[in-house]
Amino acid sequence: MSLKRKAGDAAAAGAKKPKQDSSITSFFGQVAPNKPPAPKWDKDAWVAKLSDEQKELLKLEIETLHESWLQHLKDEVTSPSFLSLKRFLKKEKETGKTIFPPLEDVYSWSRHTPLSTVKVVIVGQDPYHNVNQAHGLCFSVRPPTKAPPSLVNIYKGLKKDYPSFKEPPNNGGLLTPWADRGILLLNTCLTVRAHQANSHQNQGWERFTQKVIDTVVKERRNGVVFLAWGTPAQNRVKSISGKHLVLKSVHPSPLSAARGFFDCGHFKKTNEWLKQRYGEGSEIDWNLNVDPADAGV
Repeated sequence: MSLKRKAGDAAAAGAKKPKQDSSITSFFGQVAPNKPPAPKWDKDAWVAKLSDEQKELLKLEIETLHESWLQHLKDEVTSPSFLSLKRFLKKEKETGKTIFPPLEDVYSWSRHTPLSTVKVVIVGQDPYHNVNQAHGLCFSVRPPTKAPPSLVNIYKGLKKDYPSFKEPPNNGGLLTPWADRGILLLNTCLTVRAHQANSHQNQGWERFTQKVIDTVVKERRNGVVFLAWGTPAQNRVKSISGKHLVLKSVHPSPLSAARGFFDCGHFKKTNEWLKQRYGEGSEIDWNLNVDPADAGV
């Protein structure tokens, strides 16, 4: 199987194959024939009903969480648990703590991968906690930062599946091309205090990101692929069944990758499953040799 996805987007591929199963079109977010579109969610009306404190605490979610996600997470972000998390983050900022990623990037995963485009979910753990690393996509770093060790091992696994795989320029680690192609790159915690790993654990992010995963399971009902590397990620997807595919392996960290990650074959298995389920052209182009200027950086 070729690593590179065939030219043209999924809709174009569907147009060339009118007899293809209708589930393909619904996978890519189109409305099934004879089914009226769902009423559009009125975000402004929802915001208007929030209290002044909620509007203040949820300013980041209102302004930067993609509407396709916010529509399904609106009850969660107004829950006591999430508002407590936002008060904690507000106190962190007010007491001079530096938080990574930059606040405007906390929900970048939602903007690069709107809900209707999700084909694959990769579950990460804590954001990188050093300067110029975390930017809201798990395992990804912005240039000129070099690819961290776990990501280097991901590249090695990819090259085993696809010897023609192309890495980012200059030994980089920018994964926005994957996100733009339908790979949801989601960390379990979405923020961290600078230079203090796991410092924002157990404050509420875990519940929120589980709701994100649950939303994918519920709304992408024709099936997506979940890649769960390491026990924490596997715990996040242990209840998923039905039409979805869950692939598990050890984490790509240098501490564990040699115990099975390099030979797990997840990248090829993902594409084989997508092609079998949704037809030619639905596979992921894993190549990352994209100029950062063309990748939203």
